[in-house]
Amino acid sequence: MNRFTRPAASLSLLSLCAASVAAQAVPTPAPVRAQHAMVVSIHHLATDAGLSILQQGGNAVDAAVAVAFAMAVVYPVAGNIGGGGFMLIKPGHSHGAKKLGDGKAHFIDYREEAPAVAGRDMYLDKDGNIIKGMSTQGYAASGVPGTVAGMAYAEQHFGKLGLKAAMQPAIKLARDGFSGDAEEMALWHSALLKKNEEAYRVYQRNGDYFKPDEVIKQPELAATLERISNDPADFYHGTIADAIDADMAAHGGTVRKADLEAYKVHDREPLIGKYHGYEITTAPPPSSGGIVLLETLNILTGYDLAKAGGDRSVEQTHLITEAFRRAFMDRSDYLGDPDFTKMPLKEMANKKYAKAWRKTIDPVNATVSKSLVRPAGFMPEPPKQAPPKDHTETTHFSVVDADGNAVSNTYTLNFYFGSGVVIKGLGFAMNDEMDDFTSKVGVPNGFGLIQGPNNSIAPHKRPLSAMSPTIVTKKHKLRLVLGSPGGPTIISTVTNDLISVLDNGLDVQQAADAPRFHNQYLPDDLQVEKRFPVAVSDVLKTRGYTIKRSGEFDEHNPGVWGDSELIAVDPKTGELLGGHDTRKGFGKAAGY
Repeated sequence: MNRFTRPAASLSLLSLCAASVAAQAVPTPAPVRAQHAMVVSIHHLATDAGLSILQQGGNAVDAAVAVAFAMAVVYPVAGNIGGGGFMLIKPGHSHGAKKLGDGKAHFIDYREEAPAVAGRDMYLDKDGNIIKGMSTQGYAASGVPGTVAGMAYAEQHFGKLGLKAAMQPAIKLARDGFSGDAEEMALWHSALLKKNEEAYRVYQRNGDYFKPDEVIKQPELAATLERISNDPADFYHGTIADAIDADMAAHGGTVRKADLEAYKVHDREPLIGKYHGYEITTAPPPSSGGIVLLETLNILTGYDLAKAGGDRSVEQTHLITEAFRRAFMDRSDYLGDPDFTKMPLKEMANKKYAKAWRKTIDPVNATVSKSLVRPAGFMPEPPKQAPPKDHTETTHFSVVDADGNAVSNTYTLNFYFGSGVVIKGLGFAMNDEMDDFTSKVGVPNGFGLIQGPNNSIAPHKRPLSAMSPTIVTKKHKLRLVLGSPGGPTIISTVTNDLISVLDNGLDVQQAADAPRFHNQYLPDDLQVEKRFPVAVSDVLKTRGYTIKRSGEFDEHNPGVWGDSELIAVDPKTGELLGGHDTRKGFGKAAGY
């Protein structure tokens, strides 16, 4: 089946569901418009930091570095210098634009990695069972942080202004202070921080919580940032590294100065795919997001989604979910760190393989995940062990400069405030990224994700991630910059945002705010946000779907996930359009 055809018997239900989508849609403001450059992030002060650098003549990379360090000050639940992530850089091709780097797209992998003492069974007890909380809380949960090295590398190779200039907004915010509203300050009340003396002091003032609109100054973090701006090597080889080593050693942590000294940034080739005439530039492993995105889109190219009932209709939700189900099955079996694991990426991206998968999709009814049989003749045998990880406190931001250069950056601490550990005297939280490895094959992580032995723990290995910074172009012209946090839902969020804009004609603000849905093969549930149309869910239940509505039984839970920070280029006017996800009230899209 190459084109989507609706069963005639479903037409009345379809009309009902289309009306339901329109009726339940959350009202959205218009996208922010700018003629020259744009920054979109989850925090308005971080957006302002990036915009100020652009207005000083910096390029998209300078601005991205400014946003990243500013986020470590104003949004420490996820913004970080103690974590890691990915930066996707796509040079502009506009006439007269100054060439960025070598003119090619680059994927800067500054993901955290396991320390030298890490081992496959390090989080198991003597009986081989997982020790609860050991990989998520405390000093033993951290991988070697990569954010500082990644930002320094990006600035050195692709920036214009230099690291010192790019970091000035962050240093000023830490030194002079900033204030947050009630929504922001509530995030700082995490019970996890009480378990670490330094975290409790720095972020919660030993129980005297920061109040809305109170000026928060972070002198220790300001001093740390100042030292990094003068010499980023200090984080990995100097006095900052010594302090991390000492604090870790004193509390049974695993990261040592030798691990910091051995850390290296990887400048990898992005994955590139095609979708209805658009070029999709996205994340390669150790992100699973890019290849799962491309495999999903390859499956969906056989359908005319624009004619399949509209955004969040029964038909589109069904087809997209079935594509997710199949691509996530391959994710669970095959993916890991490319420096340790050989992966069949070409086979996963094969259009013929996608066509074979498409033939297994019932046009109406849900597939039972456990009944899926991979099409023969395309993929190697998966690892023999039973297949069995990604987390939420991640954040994404997008930047486009006046020359059309684009940056899509996603970075993470893993959970809120990472491991809950603040390094003594340095003022920043460490990640708990070791939980993204497969602690025990066959045991799901905090998101229910099942992963295989390819993602098992090993020294200096990088855990599999779902972070999916993505940039879309058409005939070398920038069209869309996108990404999101959200653990495994990152992949479905980015895919749905892309489809909403390219297939369904939504603007970036509407796409960012549209209700989300997610399937990851196992568990065999269709997860939906609380705001997802009930009428659509009800029809999908009759077609064999098990619906899990987020926050359904808690009236105070908004039942949402993710955070889309999108930039589009109007193909007619060339204007930049910014869409900030209104699920968080303190972010901003801004440009000039």
